[in-house]
Amino acid sequence: MLDLISHPADHVVAMKAGGVVTAHELQRAIDAIEAAKQAHPKVSLVVEIDTLRFMTLTALMKDVGYGLTQLGDLEHYHRAAVVTDQEWVKQLAHLEKRLFKAVEIRTFPMRDHVAAMAWAGELPKGNHESPEEDGYHGA
Repeated sequence: MLDLISHPADHVVAMKAGGVVTAHELQRAIDAIEAAKQAHPKVSLVVEIDTLRFMTLTALMKDVGYGLTQLGDLEHYHRAAVVTDQEWVKQLAHLEKRLFKAVEIRTFPMRDHVAAMAWAGELPKGNHESPEEDGYHGA
């Protein structure tokens, strides 16, 4: 199961994965990410992984394929919050953090879900709609 979950910031795509993830579910997440990339210069992700057992073969191939297409598009990503208590997922996130230095990747325990959502919602300086949000308060 891979479900999109709501986030108050439009530039954040949040999802929750558990059990078995199918290609159809993964495609919905990919579509949401692509829509966010069209609407915003920087996109952040929140991925909550609870009881994930595996992905179907088709989903795994789609995930790897989509990931490879994003290697040349990393400038559109700001942050990725991985919320999990599963040690193997934490280790995978730490590996991705080393490989994809253009994206801030941070793991959070399940109990810190709210903190993960808040962290992912922060925009980099210069990417806010109003100058005041970037720290400018007039001359």
